[in-house]
Amino acid sequence: MRPSDDEQGRSALTAVTPARPELTVETRYGPAGAMVCGLAGDLDIETLAPAADMLDTLVAQRPSAVVIDLHGVGFCDSSGLNVLLKTRLAAERSGVELRLAAVPPTVMRVLDLTGARLVFTIHDSVDAALAG
Repeated sequence: MRPSDDEQGRSALTAVTPARPELTVETRYGPAGAMVCGLAGDLDIETLAPAADMLDTLVAQRPSAVVIDLHGVGFCDSSGLNVLLKTRLAAERSGVELRLAAVPPTVMRVLDLTGARLVFTIHDSVDAALAG
């Protein structure tokens, strides 16, 4: 809370709510028919719909690989993890390689705590993931 002046010049307290970072989703073509999906912001129940939709679309196109660039993700809850796991299963069923790239510590912690790290192919960078 911070002080502000009301109409009569008296000091009052107003609550300041920080804006939630929205999730941005960007895709691009990689070499050899791969697709890169970059995510930035929070990957949680309130923001994950665009990521889930795009990842479903990319897997349905059956590229040689889908690389999910997570370097810009600041937070991932269980629903965000669930999107990643569902995408992995859909990719596996479609014969598409799924690779995670540039996983930040906050997301890696979720993967470690849940044991999900073991089911993903994880690379330090998008370039390394594209190299395969």
